[in-house]
Amino acid sequence: MSEVVIEQQETPNRGEPESQQEISAEIEDLQRQDEQAGLHRTQARLDFAPYRSSLLRHPTKALQHADPEGVELWSPVFGTRDVDPLEADLTIQRGGEPIGERIRITGRVLDGEGRPVAGQLVEIWQANAAGRYIHRRDQHPAPIDPHFTGVGRTITGDDGSYSFLTIKPGPYPWGNHRNAWRPAHVHFSLFGREFTQRMITQMYFPGDPLFALDPIYQSVTDPKARERLVATYDHDLSEHEYLLGFRWDIVLTGPHATRTEQEGDHV
Repeated sequence: MSEVVIEQQETPNRGEPESQQEISAEIEDLQRQDEQAGLHRTQARLDFAPYRSSLLRHPTKALQHADPEGVELWSPVFGTRDVDPLEADLTIQRGGEPIGERIRITGRVLDGEGRPVAGQLVEIWQANAAGRYIHRRDQHPAPIDPHFTGVGRTITGDDGSYSFLTIKPGPYPWGNHRNAWRPAHVHFSLFGREFTQRMITQMYFPGDPLFALDPIYQSVTDPKARERLVATYDHDLSEHEYLLGFRWDIVLTGPHATRTEQEGDHV
């Protein structure tokens, strides 16, 4: 399982943190510039200034070629038998059940032509219901749930489908600016046919009031591309007196591709 990475990144030492109003004004200005220039960015801007630490961490030099066969010699390997179906249920923990709202997240992994991508390794990681990760760097003063690790994985079926049973994560503060909060989200990692082929993205929940305030979400300046990061509530997927259902398809290529995180992007 991949190591959990949290977004409480260090920001430049600029004295008193900027206010949300200042950050929001910068977001609006950059999005207005893209609109006036006719730019429709379906991927996040790597140097999106309101996302302060992106200015320090985004790539500035040409990428270096690496021998993929050499990389694979040092990468982990797995087979479909190595991934137990129970790993897709994040509510199964030793000693008791996790606290929070049970949800099911399901969908399909598709290529740009709408064809299912079968046999795809899908991993997720997330904060608990209080907005806390099980990670030594997460010092957010919210309770740690001893019955929730926040990590799971599965293999897509022949129709490209996946499904996870989990707990809805809570929002949490991060150090980008004063009173900065991340919307509730789940991280997704997808591997292709090789471990050199990896996509990382985030899934959000509909109607979150923090969308307009979050520079990571807003770094995708095209509104339609941002909308593709938000799951849809599916009442038929919900289970009576047990859980709520959300549906989210992941498109790997083409004009409707899901926004991905670039190399060096830790969100």
